[in-house]
Amino acid sequence: MIDIDPQHLADRYTAQWNLTEATERRAAIERLWAQDGTHILQPPEEMRRIAAELGFDHTALEAQGYDAIETRVTRSYERFVEKEGFTFRACAGAVRLHGVVRFGWEAVSAETGEVVGGGSEILVLDETGRIKADYMFPGA
Repeated sequence: MIDIDPQHLADRYTAQWNLTEATERRAAIERLWAQDGTHILQPPEEMRRIAAELGFDHTALEAQGYDAIETRVTRSYERFVEKEGFTFRACAGAVRLHGVVRFGWEAVSAETGEVVGGGSEILVLDETGRIKADYMFPGA
């Protein structure tokens, strides 16, 4: 495993969600992620409750590979950054243990600077330091 500064990785990771240009987003994804990397999102509580009512015993939303991750990042950008005026930033204190990086992140109102949400992230890295699996826990 190559030497990775966990805070630098966390900052680069959260920056991809704020990029306005599609070509920059794609380039950031290809620098950060393994080609077969998977983004795994714990859905909001309401969505988990509805799924449980429908008989699903677990719920996770997944996007795998550059194209699917690009779609996921782009849709998040369109909804939260472009439409709602938030930016995302990594919290201080990212830590690494072997090939795993854990950090918190915040959604910040671009208008007021107020923190309006956030969550935690667990990134599993491949031997080159790219993201193999990303476990996102909004609201955590």
